[in-house]
Amino acid sequence: MSTQTIEVDGLRQRYGDFEAVRGIDFEVPAGGLFALLGTNGAGKTTTIEVLEGFRKPTGGTVRLLGADPWRQRKALRPRVGIMLQESGLIGDLTVAETVDLWRDLHEQPLDADDALKQVDLLDKAGVQVRQLSGGQKRRLDLALAVVGRPEVLFLDEPTTGMDPEARLATWRLIQDLVSAGTTVLLTTHYLEEAERLADRIAIMHRGEIRILGTVPEVVAGHGDRITFRVPSHTPIDTLPRLDGLAPEIAVADGLPTASYTLSGGDPDARAHRGVASLVAWAAETGVTLDRLAVRPASLEDVFLSIVEETR
Repeated sequence: MSTQTIEVDGLRQRYGDFEAVRGIDFEVPAGGLFALLGTNGAGKTTTIEVLEGFRKPTGGTVRLLGADPWRQRKALRPRVGIMLQESGLIGDLTVAETVDLWRDLHEQPLDADDALKQVDLLDKAGVQVRQLSGGQKRRLDLALAVVGRPEVLFLDEPTTGMDPEARLATWRLIQDLVSAGTTVLLTTHYLEEAERLADRIAIMHRGEIRILGTVPEVVAGHGDRITFRVPSHTPIDTLPRLDGLAPEIAVADGLPTASYTLSGGDPDARAHRGVASLVAWAAETGVTLDRLAVRPASLEDVFLSIVEETR
């Protein structure tokens, strides 16, 4: 028996002549948090709609809790929580009335006050939904998604419109849900959100998964970046090459910054080697390495490199 809560094998989804999803594969184990990232139009939303049972796949197989979400959607629905980008909340209802309406759809829902307390909206229980801010509406969406105690939770851009404090509180709630055994599939444009929360991530572009793994695995192959501020009296063409690479130059505050991205081999060794070569060059030429910094690649670096590769 499979231990994977979500299984996607060769999924394809076509709209007429346009293939939005082109044969992707991934799995999410029980109690895991998987972040599906990608550019606009990459196929993320289509993939999630298939998993939620809203679309029949054109090709491949999809399993949710061991069942076919298209054919067995009715049976799966009580076990799944969904937070869409646009929920269609009824503006004339109060927050409490909205939660009560959703509670009626479940056999063993959370207590209404507990659901609102989790998303810090208990003090808004008597307020009409139309009077909530954008961030507060997103928190209400999350309360509705978890009120049925789901085994699987789909979160589509869950913290859009939230202020930093509400975003951090939402992250803590999601982490608590995962710790309690809920399986979460997350899509987000906040890369820091994915880095903070996800056990594994996939980055989609033009209907395909371009890279998949844990965050350390994903960023490991994209090198380390060494930067320093170039003194005004140092010609750019005299800067050294590190591992055979010339620096990239960017100008900020009127002064150029040199940047080297080193990849291949052991990460610790390549960074040490690069810095040692740079320091030796600086000592030989009398150049001060102002604001010298070394950092590993970020998820943003990986994301942007995928986009650049296909332009």
